[in-house]
Amino acid sequence: MAWRGGSGPHGSGAELQDFRGWRAFVHLARELKLSRLARFAYPYRFRAALSVVAMVAVTFSGLAVPYLVKIAIDSGITKHDLHVVDVVIVLFMVVGVVNLVASYLQTYLVSWVGERVVLDLRRTLFAHIQKLSLDFFSRQKTGWIVSRLTNDIDALDQLVTDGVTTLVTNSLTLIGAVIVLFTLDARLAAATLTILPALIVATLVFRTHSARSYALLRDKVANVNAHLQESISGARVLFAFRREAANYEQLRARNAEYRDVNMQTVVQSGLYFPFVEFLSALGVVVVLWYGGYLVTQTTLQIGVLVAFTAYLSSFFDPVQQLSQLYNTFQASMAAVQKIFTVLDTEPDMVDAPDAVPLPDTRGEVEFEHVTFAYDEGVDVLHDISFHIPPGGTVALVGTTGAGKSTIVKLLARFYDPGRGAVTIDGFDLRKVTMASLREQLAVVPQEAHLFSGSVLANIRFARPDAGLEEVKRVARIVGVHDFVETMAEGYDSEVQEGGSGLSTGQRQLISFARALLADPQILILDEATSSVDAESERKIERAMQVLLSGRTSIIVAHRLSTVRYADETLVVEGGRIVERGTHEELIAARGRYAELYAQWEETGQAI
Repeated sequence: MAWRGGSGPHGSGAELQDFRGWRAFVHLARELKLSRLARFAYPYRFRAALSVVAMVAVTFSGLAVPYLVKIAIDSGITKHDLHVVDVVIVLFMVVGVVNLVASYLQTYLVSWVGERVVLDLRRTLFAHIQKLSLDFFSRQKTGWIVSRLTNDIDALDQLVTDGVTTLVTNSLTLIGAVIVLFTLDARLAAATLTILPALIVATLVFRTHSARSYALLRDKVANVNAHLQESISGARVLFAFRREAANYEQLRARNAEYRDVNMQTVVQSGLYFPFVEFLSALGVVVVLWYGGYLVTQTTLQIGVLVAFTAYLSSFFDPVQQLSQLYNTFQASMAAVQKIFTVLDTEPDMVDAPDAVPLPDTRGEVEFEHVTFAYDEGVDVLHDISFHIPPGGTVALVGTTGAGKSTIVKLLARFYDPGRGAVTIDGFDLRKVTMASLREQLAVVPQEAHLFSGSVLANIRFARPDAGLEEVKRVARIVGVHDFVETMAEGYDSEVQEGGSGLSTGQRQLISFARALLADPQILILDEATSSVDAESERKIERAMQVLLSGRTSIIVAHRLSTVRYADETLVVEGGRIVERGTHEELIAARGRYAELYAQWEETGQAI
């Protein structure tokens, strides 16, 4: 199922706003294919069935009470037959016990099934997100993605727990009440139905407007979450440029939009539900007026009138509850729309049906006339061809935006080339499984990302089973060990989220240790030294002699000091390789590389 009609990552909810009344409910349910949600409950079908039995028991025990009152009045009290009253009292106790046990089972079983359905859906959604391509994460805001996993799942939680109970018990109560009302006295029941048109019109109007409001509400809360996430992750930049006040005003505006839409739902509920209460009271007036007349004419028993009045609540209360459920349903369906939007997003990068595991590689890399575009018709790489022998090292240099990082993304198979092929040991990467490829490949990015946890856990991220001594050996080689030993708890020291408690150089050194511990056959250094200080760069350069030894490597270099480790250097400009050769050969050629190197020597900064 593909959702259409939304604009941007959040969607506009235009399709939901076009629906009307009950047809909106039915059409939306069909469009969403709610059977997809039901499939999550299928593993728990036995307990789900027991919960329905418990709901039926709760409903009928509740409906039995007014009828027992009728029997007590008409067959016991008015006829001075205390034996009937005693029997009714016993039946009252039995019904009470049944209701008590059934209510507990209903609550427990529905919650048990509902929470597991929500858990399975959240796990399924998260697992699917992890399969999506990098392009998805570049197009969607982090806050929007997090909102799918939190707010939208929580909204659905209300539907599959409280909503299911409300739907079943109140539907049964409403149907049962109508049957009993006509059974008790068709004349009174017909009189009560005179207020039904007003109830139907009010309900349809309420559903139409609430559908629009709840669809919009999900968009607004996602906007707030996205802004909060960006504000927190970009706090340093905000402080540095003194944008706190402006950022606060943006959040205030988005919060105000969320508040205003939320108030729309409050006003709609505040008008509708009191109106239903008014109609309920009006129904009681009709019954008392007409029923009282029939009692005085001795054509209606007083017990029937009392029971009829009680059953009116069993008629109007479910209408209110089901209408309130429609609110929950609208909020949940707006959330489900967005959840399914993610679940229906197909990853751009998937294993081919006939993909095979990549065997242990020698590390021979070949780019064969590769052309690539992120957006159709706008090529960023043009006819790229080069060869790296097993154990060889190639450096990619060039200005920002030249296409260097795109080349290594193709090697890691984050993307596939539009034309041409990328091969390892002669295997086209499109014909091997991605898991087997990435087991033999490691990437050290420009900005090292560290996870919350200890330094030890971050170093052995790719190899959780690595021993402490092995970790320390790698750390000494890269230059991590010295500064880690100065930390309060050594390798057990906690790393703050993103590694914010460490310097840029320290974070990058830890990422180097992580890559070395993984011991990949192919290593990609994507501008890995461009953000470090001079001292950290010297440590990394010393470690690189060990790190690059015996493995095929590609170095994306902004600081040209690292180029001397390469067997060959490729100069990339405008998505094309414009020069290639060793450092000495390119300097002697006095071409583009010589210009870049002279610029780097003059400024001492990354190009």
